[in-house]
Amino acid sequence: MFGKKPNSFGSGAPVKRAPVEPQGDGDAGVIEPPPAAKSAPKPAAPKPAVAAKPPVKPAAPAPTPTKAAAPKKREEKPKVKQVIEERSESYYLVKTEIFNALIDTIDLSQLAQLDQESAREEIRDIVIEIISIKNVVMSLAEQETLLEDICNDVLGYGPLEPLLARDDIADIMVNGANCTYIEVNGKIERTNVRFRDNGQLMNICQRIVSQVGRRVDESSPICDARLADGSRVNVIAPPLAIDGPTLTIRKFRKDKLTIQNLVEFGAISPAGAEILRIIGTSRCNVLISGGTGSGKTTLLNCLTAFIEPGERVITCEDAAELQLQQPHVVRLETRPPNIEGQGKVTMTDLVKNCLRMRPDRIIVGEVRGPEAFDLLQAMNTGHDGSMGTLHANTPREGLSRVESMITMGGFALPQRTIREMIVGSIDVVIQATRLRDGSRKIVSISEVMGLEGDVIVTQDVLRYEIDGEDANGKLIGRHRGTGVGRPRFWERAKYYNLEGELGLALDQLETA
Repeated sequence: MFGKKPNSFGSGAPVKRAPVEPQGDGDAGVIEPPPAAKSAPKPAAPKPAVAAKPPVKPAAPAPTPTKAAAPKKREEKPKVKQVIEERSESYYLVKTEIFNALIDTIDLSQLAQLDQESAREEIRDIVIEIISIKNVVMSLAEQETLLEDICNDVLGYGPLEPLLARDDIADIMVNGANCTYIEVNGKIERTNVRFRDNGQLMNICQRIVSQVGRRVDESSPICDARLADGSRVNVIAPPLAIDGPTLTIRKFRKDKLTIQNLVEFGAISPAGAEILRIIGTSRCNVLISGGTGSGKTTLLNCLTAFIEPGERVITCEDAAELQLQQPHVVRLETRPPNIEGQGKVTMTDLVKNCLRMRPDRIIVGEVRGPEAFDLLQAMNTGHDGSMGTLHANTPREGLSRVESMITMGGFALPQRTIREMIVGSIDVVIQATRLRDGSRKIVSISEVMGLEGDVIVTQDVLRYEIDGEDANGKLIGRHRGTGVGRPRFWERAKYYNLEGELGLALDQLETA
């Protein structure tokens, strides 16, 4: 996985009784702390790190760093983040030396049998011994940072762990071992997070994709995967990525967003949120359009909250990331070909197959190819309330892209026939946009009216209009109604006894 044995825990490192030799005064690679902070824990009698039996917690070393210093250590913990961001080259040299000594010492096959907490304690105790034997001088804060880093390297995703733990980060973008960016509040900023080398970064990429049965290497250098929490992962490896492996993670919040959260963030007005609720509840077929990072998947998750618990919902995705709350959900995920080029399962295969699974609604994570034809057929043959997302900058462009995807899929149909299918299948197009100040807004809710000649006619029910910007560069605007008396989906809302609520929401839009 790391160090000398990069691929898996199961390959167990050889057990060594004397893992590290003391190195004189330990001057090479020493991290010099502030004068008042010098305190290195020294165990009474260093014992062999891990023998052939399951690892046991060392008896003596644990409490040796003075009892009086323990509370102080807790007080300094908030400063650990600052230490992380100011790591020097000498810190990484010492970390590499101690990490290599740990890998030579510990039996990874036995470590893998422990639960996460016990494994972390075992690693920490052995690292403390190694620090003492090598006479590495470190402050308590630096030692705590080093211990956490090494535990993350062995058991987690290494330097990515602190970023994954933050709930305010939307995207993590790693461009090789020494260059990592994050997106916070719609703005991209560079971090000081770095990896030991491209080999460590590649090992972490392998660990992520292997959890969902995929692989990334020179023969298969592009891979889509996901983390356990549903966060979307894309990896592109050398030789395609010239400067080292490139890893992109689209993170999802631990607390799932609701339509009310979107109102609080200003992404939609209260009246607009009520219209979205009625659209979802009355089983309109919805297409969510938007650019990269505009919040399409988040909005789709919010709309699925209005699906009745008794409905059978089937989702089709390239990398499963939707977080539906209903009890009766079947999640399907595409599969890339194996090393022999066999076994590929496409989105078209999934959408076709789910029609045989008696769905009430079909949710397609992202429409990007010939599956658009099958989705339209599903929407038009009794699966009302189906939804999907696609990349487009306007509702009209989104409908044109659906037409293009069907044409490129090899369906020899007249243009008018395809457009009649689109008009008969899609009821509402919701446009999401990330504005230049980094904020995400629902900028329009449009309904598909029909055909005039060969042209698809749409009508906006709601639009977001920008009025200006404040002193901080934040855009100021409002969601306004377009004066539509009765939208086309009024009859559908009436069928579900929601016409009164829809009329009230439209009135509130007009008077806003």
